[in-house]
Amino acid sequence: MSFKSIETAAFRNLADGIIQTDAPSVFVVGDNGQGKTNFLDAVYTLCYGSSFRACTDVESARFDGGSWSVRWTGDDGSICRVSWESGTKSIREDGKPVHDRKRLVERNPAIVFCHDDMEFARGEPERRRFFFDQTASLVSAGYIDLLRAYRKVLKTRNLALKERSLELLDVLDIQLATYGLGLRDERARMAVEFDSIFAPRYEQVARLGRRVGVSYRPSWKHDESHADIVSRLAAARERELAMGTTLSGPHRDRFIFIDERGDFSERASTGQLRLLSLTLRIAQAGHYTEASGRSPMLLLDDVLLELDPEKRVRFMDNLPASEQSFFTFLPGEPYRDYASDGTIVYWTDDGRFTRT
Repeated sequence: MSFKSIETAAFRNLADGIIQTDAPSVFVVGDNGQGKTNFLDAVYTLCYGSSFRACTDVESARFDGGSWSVRWTGDDGSICRVSWESGTKSIREDGKPVHDRKRLVERNPAIVFCHDDMEFARGEPERRRFFFDQTASLVSAGYIDLLRAYRKVLKTRNLALKERSLELLDVLDIQLATYGLGLRDERARMAVEFDSIFAPRYEQVARLGRRVGVSYRPSWKHDESHADIVSRLAAARERELAMGTTLSGPHRDRFIFIDERGDFSERASTGQLRLLSLTLRIAQAGHYTEASGRSPMLLLDDVLLELDPEKRVRFMDNLPASEQSFFTFLPGEPYRDYASDGTIVYWTDDGRFTRT
């Protein structure tokens, strides 16, 4: 499904009103600070129920302590509204409350390309885990449930370690092993699938002449069984009690980008890492399409700026098919070169949108 229109009220610096988006692609052009990224964030909030800008709900309000709302009307006539007021968020679809944001993800999956994606290429292990958890969650509501269950048990176990609640740990070890092994196996399967999509696409864009792929390095080895993990946790208990935290498990997993010389991220140039981060999103969209048979929505926030003209062309040629795509551009960019006959182009100035 695509969005026929998007309505915003008191959301960041966007002017209140309805923006028509009934097109396969929508381009938003403007100088920095005029609302381009905020518009993409409104679209993302309608797809996931939260911002992609690592901010709180109150920060999305135009006025401190106020309220905001965003609403889409679909090409099938359906309506969804996400709103926040006095510290409470509400999501309603065709007038009915949505109690789990999984519903939004299942209906309108979106892939956002932004500058912060560089963290996946060269950042800390938890940022890469976040990316691959997001990739798996896009295609499996069961993975979301498994991840939630593991995190809940992990939080409880860490609290038990800090409070030295020894009577709880035997049961929690069994639960942690159960959910953790489920995550390990799902991540291992997903990493193989993802690598087969990512590696050829990166070479098509980067033209390095060698394969750069994804390697999954689990904290619990691939051949360790449930009994092995429970024994491992028991053997580490004294050390974990002393430190007050769980020292092994999927929350310590690593994903590495490798070529024939080893860890590619340690040797790659900034330009190569930028391409890697962009290709990760291309592969994420491709993985979703192969697993679900559907095309996701694409949100691209000024991501072409740092690419030379040839790489821009190769990147655009490798973008997967999408249900609908939203791009932001600075005024000096050749955005019309990327437009199709049906593209809607808006100029934005201080949150106000003018169709060109």
